[in-house]
Amino acid sequence: MPPLVVRNATKTYRSGERAVTALSGISIEITQGSFTAVMGASGSGKSTLLHLMAGLTTPDSGEVLINGTDLSKMNDNQLTRFRRKEIGLVFQSFNLMPTMSALDNVSLPLVLDGIKIKGKVLAEVEMIFERLGMTDRMTHRPDALSGGEQQRVAIGRALVNNPAVILADEPTGSLDSANSKIVCELLHDLATIHGKTIVMVTHEPSVAAFASEVAVIRDGQLVERFSTEGIESHTDLARRYQSSLK
Repeated sequence: MPPLVVRNATKTYRSGERAVTALSGISIEITQGSFTAVMGASGSGKSTLLHLMAGLTTPDSGEVLINGTDLSKMNDNQLTRFRRKEIGLVFQSFNLMPTMSALDNVSLPLVLDGIKIKGKVLAEVEMIFERLGMTDRMTHRPDALSGGEQQRVAIGRALVNNPAVILADEPTGSLDSANSKIVCELLHDLATIHGKTIVMVTHEPSVAAFASEVAVIRDGQLVERFSTEGIESHTDLARRYQSSLK
């Protein structure tokens, strides 16, 4: 079974007396080692889909499976523990602990599981910083790091438990173009070189171009899925994306 499966998921929200359907029977499978960019207009349901995948909200019907485990079958405590081990989350706003060093921020999921950061464990965390290109910034707190560096620390935190999937919600949304490119290249390398399974929500074709495939969401449904292989520029990708919405 693929590491991430969504089957016939529906999610409706209440807005006063009006019901708003964010997702309408959507199904998608994410294969091991793939880097999938989820694109769609504002209100299309792409962020709701990512939240379902992360177990941050539950579907009204259907199921979300991570490594064969149905997230809706767990209570809040079970889901929190499962998410910490099996799902790496990266947000636009970084969500780092401001009083902790970069090393301590990356190590936090391990500490919450009662793991001591020493010996072999410390060496593995330091290897993550090598992968991030930030071995000289481990002792710095977030306020001493650039936005791009903070996002790389957030990615390191998502990696530290070797999760089944990494879910990124507009990870470059608060970054300038130079730092955005660094973060995109890092995510691309994590998938293509290190075999990580990544799903990223973005509205930027220039960001989606780093993924191996694009899933297009419209009105809460998956309308198309296409490979980025052979697409030579983000302008071409934008045209391909727009054509899928017609």
